[in-house]
Amino acid sequence: MKNINILKWALVVSIVVVLNLFFNYSIMLIYKEPKWDNFCKQEQINIIPKTKEECLAKGGSWTENGKTRMEANEAINADKPLIQPITLEPRSYCDQEFTCRKQFEEAQKLYNRNVFVVLVVLGVVSIIASFALSNITAVSLGLSFGGILSLIVGSVRYWSDMDDYLRVIILGLALAALIWLGVKKIRD
Repeated sequence: MKNINILKWALVVSIVVVLNLFFNYSIMLIYKEPKWDNFCKQEQINIIPKTKEECLAKGGSWTENGKTRMEANEAINADKPLIQPITLEPRSYCDQEFTCRKQFEEAQKLYNRNVFVVLVVLGVVSIIASFALSNITAVSLGLSFGGILSLIVGSVRYWSDMDDYLRVIILGLALAALIWLGVKKIRD
């Protein structure tokens, strides 16, 4: 009897793991994740723009620094001689990946949102299927825990990009659904 319980829990854990691997690899196969190189091409020879106009023409963001470190130190130590050599920092610089990075981040947010929706739907379907198969305990538990893990993975993946109101709505819906399932399907 003890061995059968161990085998049932091994089946439950196996279903949880394989179900989520199946969900995630299926999504990766069907819906390709944005790749950095598709947005920000890496050149073999990189020529750094020296002017604001060159920078903006390449889609970069130009930053004005103000004084160099040497000028700042001269102003502070005007009456003292400089003891250590000071390296010059550029007054201004170009963030050449500004535009392509923003485009990549937007594509990544959209991708994470869509994967979140798919994982939530698959998780809910798994939980519902677990109640339909409640007479087969190990399979039912595996599907329900697998569905819950799918909900967690989807939420963690999109949580940082999710709007605060959407977080509260999703958590409220999940709580209401779980309470409803508990009241309707599980009775002592």
